[in-house]
Amino acid sequence: MKKDSAIIYCDGACSGNQFKNNKGGWGAVLQYQGSTKEIYGGQRNTTNQRMELTACIKALEEIKEKNTVIEIHSDSAYLINCLNQKWYERWQKNGWLNYKKKPVENKDLWVKLLDLVSKRAVTFYKVSGHSGIELNELSDSLARQGMSELD
Repeated sequence: MKKDSAIIYCDGACSGNQFKNNKGGWGAVLQYQGSTKEIYGGQRNTTNQRMELTACIKALEEIKEKNTVIEIHSDSAYLINCLNQKWYERWQKNGWLNYKKKPVENKDLWVKLLDLVSKRAVTFYKVSGHSGIELNELSDSLARQGMSELD
């Protein structure tokens, strides 16, 4: 890995996603400037999708150097497909309404993420969840740790 590059694996989790007073967690593993850093956190009354986005945002916020080339790996189709297929362009053009003409969910997080991504060279990669990819498994474990610490 080049000194001016970073690899991020990020994941989100939510227990009781469909209920109020649920618990969510996010986790990320960053390989950057010759070291590996693990970050995580938790939140109540959230969704799995919000935790997926939060993990990515928190990881990007850790990288201060603006010229860093970043690879982000996630098992979230929601995150990866939106960015790689540029769903956000249609949302922005339509005043943040989805194809059903309803407000885009998690707009606050998408706006924040898109702002962070627009300032960097970022490539997004979809990985299979729970398939033995070491850093993806670690990011999942960190997300669950963030969730469990809410007890």
